[in-house]
Amino acid sequence: MTLYNHLPTLDLHGMDREYAKFLINEFIQDQYHMKNQKVIIIHGNGTGILKKTTQETLKKNKIVENYKIDNFNCGQTIVLLRKKP
Repeated sequence: MTLYNHLPTLDLHGMDREYAKFLINEFIQDQYHMKNQKVIIIHGNGTGILKKTTQETLKKNKIVENYKIDNFNCGQTIVLLRKKP
């Protein structure tokens, strides 16, 4: 059982960089419309490519208010979305 198992989660394991960007942006958009404010993106550790891609994509997304690597699992990022008006 994980600390954030109740939050919507996107798992990017096995994805390439471009598909991961697409999935992240679609996931963020969907969660914003569903009025979820906190989500998890699992990118794993590996070579760090998906972790870097995740951070770059989140940085450019205007719906994202803040994000940080999970203190308890460095293979996932916790994302805080802006409140939907």
